[in-house]
Amino acid sequence: MTAPIRMNTIENTPPSKKKKLHIIPLLIIASGFVAFFVFGGADYLSFDTLRDNRQAILGWTQEHYILAILGFILAYHVAVMFSLPGAVWLSLSGGFLFGTVEATVYIVLGATAGAIGIFLLARYALYDFFHAKVGKSLNRMEKGFQEDALSYMLVLRLVPLFPFWLVNLVPALLGVKLRTYIIGTFFGIIPGAFVYASVGSGLGAVFDAGKTPDLSIIFSPQILTPIIGLAALAMVPVIYKKIKNRRAQ
Repeated sequence: MTAPIRMNTIENTPPSKKKKLHIIPLLIIASGFVAFFVFGGADYLSFDTLRDNRQAILGWTQEHYILAILGFILAYHVAVMFSLPGAVWLSLSGGFLFGTVEATVYIVLGATAGAIGIFLLARYALYDFFHAKVGKSLNRMEKGFQEDALSYMLVLRLVPLFPFWLVNLVPALLGVKLRTYIIGTFFGIIPGAFVYASVGSGLGAVFDAGKTPDLSIIFSPQILTPIIGLAALAMVPVIYKKIKNRRAQ
């Protein structure tokens, strides 16, 4: 009789080999980020490129509409997952190519998929390392965040004060459940995606006038006030719970 074959799982992998396996996702992300600049990706993600080639891009989009949609969602997924600069440009381009409502849907799908990817990579590659380095202070922060994770996720996504890539990483390091992360990301980025897609839908007139779009519009009172209102609404369960606990004490 032959000896049974033993499966080589991560659980019985030596610690030194585990560390090497954890480095692989980080190397993939770093390589993609560097490749983006080495191969001139930043040169293509510009308003000048879109303006100078808009008729050709619009024509190709109309002829290959389904392929254009899938390509746009994939491009957004890659940009978010590799933390590449240009997500705002992609949002505006989506509005220009597909219109406000459709572009909002495609932006949310692509951004959520990319955010899930980087979340999983960070959870796998960095979670143990950060907890080992930071220790008890991070554990206390993790516990507090997890108690109202969905509310905190919605606030972080709604209010444009923190970089998108940072909000992708922090929940992974604080042990937020994937389901909560997905829900908070999906619904939290809808208002911002809608605003940028709306701006993008008017790019044709902006280009004709020889101007560039005003990206500060999201910080204008008429746009930012409703978004802050939604963020405040998301914090109601947290505030209510804290008041209830104080009364109980």
